[in-house]
Amino acid sequence: MPAAAAVNNVQQQNAMIRQLLKRAAVERVLPLPAVALSAQQAAGTTPVNITPLFVGFLKKFIIEITGTMNNTDGVNAANLSDIGLANLIGSISFTDLQQTVRSQTTGWHLDFLFRAKHRWSSTGAILSTAMNQSGNFGNNFGVVVPPTAVAHNTSSAFRMVWELPVCYSDDDLRGGVWLGVVNATAQLQIQMTTTPFAASGVDSTLAAWKGAAGNISGVTIQVYQVFLDQVPQQGGIPLLPPLDIQTMYELKNTVNPTAYQVGQDNPISYGNFRKFMSTFLIYNDNPAADAGRVGGTDINYFALQSANVTNFWKKFPLQVARESRVLTLQDLPLGCYYFSHRRAPIDTIAYGNVQLVENPSTAAAGAYGLIGWEDFAPLNAVRQASSLA
Repeated sequence: MPAAAAVNNVQQQNAMIRQLLKRAAVERVLPLPAVALSAQQAAGTTPVNITPLFVGFLKKFIIEITGTMNNTDGVNAANLSDIGLANLIGSISFTDLQQTVRSQTTGWHLDFLFRAKHRWSSTGAILSTAMNQSGNFGNNFGVVVPPTAVAHNTSSAFRMVWELPVCYSDDDLRGGVWLGVVNATAQLQIQMTTTPFAASGVDSTLAAWKGAAGNISGVTIQVYQVFLDQVPQQGGIPLLPPLDIQTMYELKNTVNPTAYQVGQDNPISYGNFRKFMSTFLIYNDNPAADAGRVGGTDINYFALQSANVTNFWKKFPLQVARESRVLTLQDLPLGCYYFSHRRAPIDTIAYGNVQLVENPSTAAAGAYGLIGWEDFAPLNAVRQASSLA
């Protein structure tokens, strides 16, 4: 069979089995045993390891974290930071059956990604009293409970929810993992932030509250596993879409290693062997004070460049913010940018080296960038390239 015909045949087979799964399999959402965190785990010095159920075709995890924030400052009130409760998870990772790390990222990245993919706007949390028409619609349930302005020496309960996708979406099953095996080893690991509070005047980019000192206590993690059960079989073997299970849906988080220079192009390189769907960037031009994230005036422009320094596009920060507003129905917090590649993914298999270029207009000592990647990668290629795994 010619190579092109063989590829088409596999793609058709993948599409047929994917549709069969969506039609015939049963989606189940089951809670894993809740974990009450120790003092060390709540402080972020010890990770929390959670073992999934080894059943079915894994799609995603839903993570709920509840607890109490304690403002121990004797004078100052604690206010919600710009990124807020999403920062409570300092790091989160999922390691599959072959000990390949599928995701290794942060709470803020998961929160931004969920809002982008589901168009989850903060207007969904408008109080019902502001929306009274035919009835009391609006923010009636405590799905997310963010203590906002908590007085000194006062405590307040919080609740936050994240989604960690393993496959791309409920309809696109690329990245899904078959867990219906015996003697399996896979792990979800969650580590709370070590800095839930940032004092007044201190960089609060990765804090949940700012302006005071404090800690969190009574923390409980409840994880729900979402998977497809009763998967159709043929000869006792589950029917799984071959291309989907050979693809890794990857969420990773890095710090831009380049020292920022004003007026200079600061490149952020995309990894090889991958197809990138989105990039999130947080730029802090002055970490010495809690004023280093502003509304685009610290950036001259962004550009996407290929290896031969050809620009795919070049945009000013307010254009990037406008596109983000169209895609997510809201603005991200100050200093945060969303670059969607969903219509035309950045394919570093086809194009080779590709870079996101950031040209800052201001950059104090220690200026930094935080990057959240979302991509697909062929599992075989990644496992053989040990430096990329």
